[in-house]
Amino acid sequence: MSYKGDNLMSVKRTNRSVALRALHEKGAMSRKRLAESMNLTPAAITKIVGEMISDGLLSEGEMLSSGNAGRREILIDINAQKGCGLGVLINLRQAILSGTWLDGSVAFAEELPLEADAPAEETAKQLSRRLLELLEENEIARERVIGLGIAVRGITSEDGRVVRNSFGALAETDYPLCALFEELTGFHCVMENNVRSLLAAQMFLSRDETAGSQFFLRCGYGIGAALSINGRIWHGVTAQCAEIGHIPVIRRGGKPCHCGKSGCLETIASPGAIREDALAILSPEKTPLLWQKFHADPETLNIFDVFSAASNGDEGAAGIVDRAVQALGTAIKALIYLVDPGKIVLYGSLFEDPYYLSRLSSELQEGVDTRHDVLIEKSRYNQRLEDKAACLLAIQDFIDNGGIQ
Repeated sequence: MSYKGDNLMSVKRTNRSVALRALHEKGAMSRKRLAESMNLTPAAITKIVGEMISDGLLSEGEMLSSGNAGRREILIDINAQKGCGLGVLINLRQAILSGTWLDGSVAFAEELPLEADAPAEETAKQLSRRLLELLEENEIARERVIGLGIAVRGITSEDGRVVRNSFGALAETDYPLCALFEELTGFHCVMENNVRSLLAAQMFLSRDETAGSQFFLRCGYGIGAALSINGRIWHGVTAQCAEIGHIPVIRRGGKPCHCGKSGCLETIASPGAIREDALAILSPEKTPLLWQKFHADPETLNIFDVFSAASNGDEGAAGIVDRAVQALGTAIKALIYLVDPGKIVLYGSLFEDPYYLSRLSSELQEGVDTRHDVLIEKSRYNQRLEDKAACLLAIQDFIDNGGIQ
């Protein structure tokens, strides 16, 4: 058995980290209240706060009124403009470069197109070069950068340094992307799967409302998910936890999936699959409403056109939507019984469609007993996390380290 103690620097980092988290979640508070919330003596908190004020990480605000004689308390808060977290979000055929202040407000954001199966080294060089240009254009000094977060599609290594498989975003597998970005930018990097980074951003912005467990379901072109337990994101042994989109739902004869298998949930229930299935049966007999509008130019058809036709009585379109909803609903209900989460958060543009959302809600009400009455809700930040998610990985890492670079 091995034993590991904490040295003074480790204790210092921990106390600073707890103080930053308390101020982030609860807002500005006095030294006295901060000491009480951390179960520390006033003398200890005075030293911690004093050091962070000297660092410029905390600032003093208004003085609290008091009806009693004696010293009046002064509010302490995080100086959000002290540090900027940078972010690179890599999706299929798209990257987002951004900068975010310590309170989660966006300093800048820019979307760039990417080729499918883009060469990793060339792509990293292109994105790093433009990211550094954006720093200069927005007049943010390098000294204010607290780190770089990378959110990437697919599977990352257990230590968060290597992209195992990006499923078409980058050409290479098992690529040390984190180290390359550190070399190109000079900033400390942390990396995470893109969907887990979105859940991390959701939790950061929700502040103190994430103590329980939640399942975060994202439907973009494909289907991705992430799981938090007791306020911490669960990765699994091989960092592949919550790969719900690749649950095999068709045993034989299913469509090929980009993961290399066939018959995955994503090949039936994802937005991309729904559109492809509608195009496959587009005809005056099977999908009359869709045919009437799109037969001359089928490629302009999008998933919301399928929903609209289904809601207006196109039986072919409705059948495709119902098949997708049933498959996704079955997977979610299995998850409810297996994990028993506090809530399920839905993220993606298709959840803005009333027809689709009502069909999914109806499906989820069937076959689940009242003992598993889980809150299912659309994210309050729906479609608004991509500009922040990668940056907040760096900010979380900075806070975990006590604000010490």
